[in-house]
Amino acid sequence: MTHEPIKIKVPEIKIDPGHSGPRFVLWIITLVALALSLFQLYSAGIQQFGLFYQRGTHLALVLMLAFLIFPPMHGRRRGFLTWPIDILFFAAAAYSGFYLVFYLDEIIGRAGFWNTTDIFVACMTTVVVLEASRRAVGLGLTIIGIIAILYALAGPRGALPWLGEWLPGILNHRGYTLERVAAQLYLGQEGIFGLPLGVAATFVFIFVLFGAFLEVTGAGKFFIDLAFAATGRQRGGPAKAAVLASATMGSISGSSIANVVTTGAFTIPLMKRLGYKPAQAGGIEAAASTGGQIMPPLMGAGAFLIAEYTRVPYIEIIKVSVFPALLYFATVYLFVHIIAIKQGMKGLPKSELPVMREVMAQGWFFLIPLIMLVYLLVIGISPMRVGFYAVMGIIVIAAINGAYHAIKRGLRGSNMMHELWQTALVGFHKLLLGLELGARNAIAVSIACAVAGIVVAVVGLTGLGLKFSSMMIAFSGGNILLALLLVIIASLILGLGLPVTASYIVLIVLVGPALTNEFGIPLLIAHLLVFWYSQDSNVTPPVALAAFAAAAIAGSKTMETSVQSWKFAKGLYLIPLFMVFNPEIITGGPLPVLLWNGAIIIAALLAFAASLEGYLFTWMNWWMRVILIGATIAIFIPHMAAEVAGGALILLMLAINFIQGRSANAKQA
Repeated sequence: MTHEPIKIKVPEIKIDPGHSGPRFVLWIITLVALALSLFQLYSAGIQQFGLFYQRGTHLALVLMLAFLIFPPMHGRRRGFLTWPIDILFFAAAAYSGFYLVFYLDEIIGRAGFWNTTDIFVACMTTVVVLEASRRAVGLGLTIIGIIAILYALAGPRGALPWLGEWLPGILNHRGYTLERVAAQLYLGQEGIFGLPLGVAATFVFIFVLFGAFLEVTGAGKFFIDLAFAATGRQRGGPAKAAVLASATMGSISGSSIANVVTTGAFTIPLMKRLGYKPAQAGGIEAAASTGGQIMPPLMGAGAFLIAEYTRVPYIEIIKVSVFPALLYFATVYLFVHIIAIKQGMKGLPKSELPVMREVMAQGWFFLIPLIMLVYLLVIGISPMRVGFYAVMGIIVIAAINGAYHAIKRGLRGSNMMHELWQTALVGFHKLLLGLELGARNAIAVSIACAVAGIVVAVVGLTGLGLKFSSMMIAFSGGNILLALLLVIIASLILGLGLPVTASYIVLIVLVGPALTNEFGIPLLIAHLLVFWYSQDSNVTPPVALAAFAAAAIAGSKTMETSVQSWKFAKGLYLIPLFMVFNPEIITGGPLPVLLWNGAIIIAALLAFAASLEGYLFTWMNWWMRVILIGATIAIFIPHMAAEVAGGALILLMLAINFIQGRSANAKQA
């Protein structure tokens, strides 16, 4: 089976060249995108810049791209009236970022005594960032940014004292002037140019660029073919291939929805053909694609942000995240396997599948930059420099591969110089395409991080984080399970309008202090918990974004598909809960404790999947399913007796089901 080359694009960036404008605008887009990618490569591998130089230049170029690519109204061409508006926004975007770069010494010299120009540019930049967010990310994040600013201005001493009268007592604060808020948002290190944008402007961009080069060189097709070659002949082969392909592709694409439309374009039709219901096929793909965002070594942008917030080395974040991520994919894989057995499915014919030997022969070199990436991280090189080496590595490897095939064609009788020249032209075109695609794919996450910086600045200025923690403790009554339920609800609500990265940032600054200080959850586990729960808007009804994208491919009902994805993604909720009650699985501990915790969580997830499907080795009686659910709950109780009892019950029920399955097979024989 052969596939056409894959085009992976982050869906949050809806690029429509037809709506971007005349051809000269497209050329400007390309030039700005190339400038951004080359600047990032230079700063990552050759000459590092200071904080404001790096973030200011990055923000200016990203905002300029946003106003070039995204028209004021989605799906509509720019008209006679909108072009002047966009030209103004484009100029303001350039000035917003470069103002700090050009006048940094003077601004630092008058710190705290800002002049009128400083405040004007601060206000202008805030407006520009919010408008870019509306166009490139969505209205939800923009509204949250506006609400945060209004909250800072409310209060008796603020610019909007009347607004403070409407705030509940616990949310009241003194209020701040427009000048004070503007300076907080723009002229310091805690607002727009804060940590979220800093991570986006360094680590995240270079790895997004690496993913873009993997895409344009054909790595996406290689990984999908590899997954099909490995699992295609098994029961439910295409569904299992979807799980494996999503695990490898997820971190590269940087978006669950992009993962769905990439791997799902192949896997969903094949799953339907094999016998999976359309909603099941879409749900499996959505759940698997969501897991790509928690899969090391990249984890979207999450691993970098967690490392920066917790001050835990990036490589340690990767190490502790491997086992939970594997557990998640194993759970989805198990659901797929159980459904395939229940419905008597077979694998795909061998003739329709790629051959592992041929797939490896044609694309083994795509594994080299990934292996190099992991190795360099392990030996302690900074992630930003590692990303630079990875990008350079994939460029060099692709060039060598292209030259090798050109020489082979030349030796077969073709004009070798002509073949080399044509290969060089194609390679140069792919180089430019990778640089441009990397810049385009980074727009959404960078702008989302800039707006998240606005929220973080307001939280720090007004003390909202402590107030939110007090509310959380009051609502939960000090019960940790109720507190975690509130986190899940908050993450789901935020996820309706925010990308995963922004949802994680906003949520961790609000609930993080309560989770660590009041409920005693270790800092790293609190961050992982919030990051995992920030993914739930992709698979949880009533708005499951990844499931909706999968439903469009599967031709199924959106709500039915989202319910299926919610079922398959149950590990997204259970595994972080297990981390909280068994922190050794993340923080480390004696080997016997780690082995015990690993064994019981595997048993719990196996029992939970079997009880939901009512099948493992054969059909289960209703009382067995009830006992399995109770035993799963017991394993999550942080008490050895409960864990032992739960594990023993699970083993007993599975043994009974195994005997029943052997008996049923013997009768059929």
